[in-house]
Amino acid sequence: MFNRFLTILAFIPTVVFGQQELDTTRGDAMLANYFELRTADLESQYLAGVNSKEDWIERRPEYLNQLREMLGLNPMPERTPLNAKVTGTAEHDEFTVENVHFQSRPGLYVTGNLYVPKERNEKLPAILYVCGHGRVKQGDVSYGNKVHYHHHGSWFARNGYVCLTIDTLQLGEIEGIHHGTYSHGYFWWLNRGYTPAGVEAWNCIRALDYLQSRDEVDGERLGVTGRSGGGAYSWWIAALDQRIKVAVPVAGITDMRNHVVDGTIEGHCDCMFMVNTFQWDYPMVAALMAPRPLLISNTDNDRIFPLDGVYRTYVKTRKVYELLGAADKVSLHVTSGPHQDTQELRVHAFRWFNHYLKDDDELIRKPAEKFFTPEDLRVFRQGLPEDEQNTAISHSFVPKAGEIEVPDTTGKLELLVENVQDRLLEKSFRAWPVAPVDLNVRKISEAYAEDLVMTSYDYTSQQGIDLRLYIVHRKDLEKAEHVITHIQGQKDWFDFLGFYQDAFGDRDVLSGEAFPDEPPEGLPEFEAFLQNAIKENVVWAYVAPRGIGRTVWDQSDKKQTQNRRRFYLLGESLGGMQIWDVRRAIQALRTLDINQKATVMMRGDNDSAALVMYASLFEDVTAIGLNSLAESDVESLPILNSSRFYSVDQILAAAASRQRTMVNQIPADAFSFTRKTAALNQWPKNDFLFLPAKSSEANDK
Repeated sequence: MFNRFLTILAFIPTVVFGQQELDTTRGDAMLANYFELRTADLESQYLAGVNSKEDWIERRPEYLNQLREMLGLNPMPERTPLNAKVTGTAEHDEFTVENVHFQSRPGLYVTGNLYVPKERNEKLPAILYVCGHGRVKQGDVSYGNKVHYHHHGSWFARNGYVCLTIDTLQLGEIEGIHHGTYSHGYFWWLNRGYTPAGVEAWNCIRALDYLQSRDEVDGERLGVTGRSGGGAYSWWIAALDQRIKVAVPVAGITDMRNHVVDGTIEGHCDCMFMVNTFQWDYPMVAALMAPRPLLISNTDNDRIFPLDGVYRTYVKTRKVYELLGAADKVSLHVTSGPHQDTQELRVHAFRWFNHYLKDDDELIRKPAEKFFTPEDLRVFRQGLPEDEQNTAISHSFVPKAGEIEVPDTTGKLELLVENVQDRLLEKSFRAWPVAPVDLNVRKISEAYAEDLVMTSYDYTSQQGIDLRLYIVHRKDLEKAEHVITHIQGQKDWFDFLGFYQDAFGDRDVLSGEAFPDEPPEGLPEFEAFLQNAIKENVVWAYVAPRGIGRTVWDQSDKKQTQNRRRFYLLGESLGGMQIWDVRRAIQALRTLDINQKATVMMRGDNDSAALVMYASLFEDVTAIGLNSLAESDVESLPILNSSRFYSVDQILAAAASRQRTMVNQIPADAFSFTRKTAALNQWPKNDFLFLPAKSSEANDK
């Protein structure tokens, strides 16, 4: 039948016409409801099973390992030599500023200013100040955001602290990238399990190493603070590193409800978020600071850290402090104002550090003032280092999957399949429902054309996600031998509507859908499809996952980007949940009487090809057709963490071993691992067909 599958695929209509005006009302409403439901699920999981001090102490190491992994720090990178260098100094009557750089790993440079009091009789407490997004750039020279925030370092030094203020990756003297998914379309970061938050966290860890290496510093009295982005990095380092004894994150955290449901994610770049593999709400990050002194500080009119979410975060964090008998060590400080670095925020932070690091409750008598020019605080005055890795760190910070032995026996191949399935379920598809809701397959409508019938069915993929599938077959067919299932992208959906409008007209079965104003040029003759269809005991099925076809949501570039990022924050990927939709569609098709004895085959193009490949790992089908499947993880469908563990080629080999597979329209040298697997295991030629883009000859080796 595989050869017939290939032949029948030729009769699945593929036409092209212009972009349609879409009614996204249904899809937008469905998506908003879905995000509300999923956010509520995550909120309900906070501290599940933690009811006592002993519960928390037992589970904290597990939570800590999860956070490390979600930041790309599990296992922790090697602590290589810092190679710290002071390139210049700036003087004030009360303190000296050293312009310093160190390498948190080879080639990953951290630029900063170290503020050291001139009057000191003992080792001093030290503050790590991490900066928010305050760009200071003149012409082609970036001075780093440390310059924007240098008044904080000055205050600490004038009041008996050593303070290290470090630049961030995005706005440092070497300008890296925080905005990968936000504005550059780098959704391949999801495949890598990469977030710049991990780089910032690692730079902070190594900054503490540097502080402890300094003779002026009491390494047992370290604190951290920063605002906005720096507030977020304060959370990461305070949670990860017990050397932080006191923390004051300012305007740097709120909860998932604010980000996903209320939309504050649209005001944040990627450095603010972990890769949420384990589906945390953000109070869990804050709770890992307990029982050390923590002041959560915010203004009351901050549009990207709204007060309601900050308060909910505080209340949930306080629960852990209460379990540990340390409720007096956590506090919420709220002042009036927008998202700005105000004096009111600073004063309470300074008093908090004085109390817990110096046992000093005197009034604050000196304001935080700026004393230096950007040039005074510049580190790299002779040009940037040629070996810098900052600008390309996203390609290497989280290790990709390595080469593995090509399985050459049935047993080894079965083990590969099992390992791929288990790892994907654990790290990529954790958001798939453990207890799926009822499919609730229901017939919606039916229409006839010539000797064909088209029927539409709705099914429930997941709570809040109701989708529609269509089947077409000859009218007198009672029991199909085969179901050919086309997984649609948005272009495929338009093609489908155009073809079947020509055949069935605007009838009930397609009512309410967006049709082209005029039939597209080059529309294949319906007669050709009809003549093939009436000869075959075949059902043609058309499946549009969420966000495609009837459930398409706002197609503006901004909304497409931000909605995909919302999935990411929830510990999902849009592609991962579309794979779930495909699985559920296959299950729904099998409930129909006409398909009870039928084999099921799937095919898809481009990203839909990836949906088919992944779905076939978890659903038993007879054959799959993959057209223009991307091999590189930079170009492939974004799936959370996938390329940390397996390459697309390795995943394809596992999938292709389960059913007959045709891989079409790809480079002639692509997927070498899969082709070697096919050769070593002597797959029959018709079980694995590899069809390069510029050749009509099958090459299965």
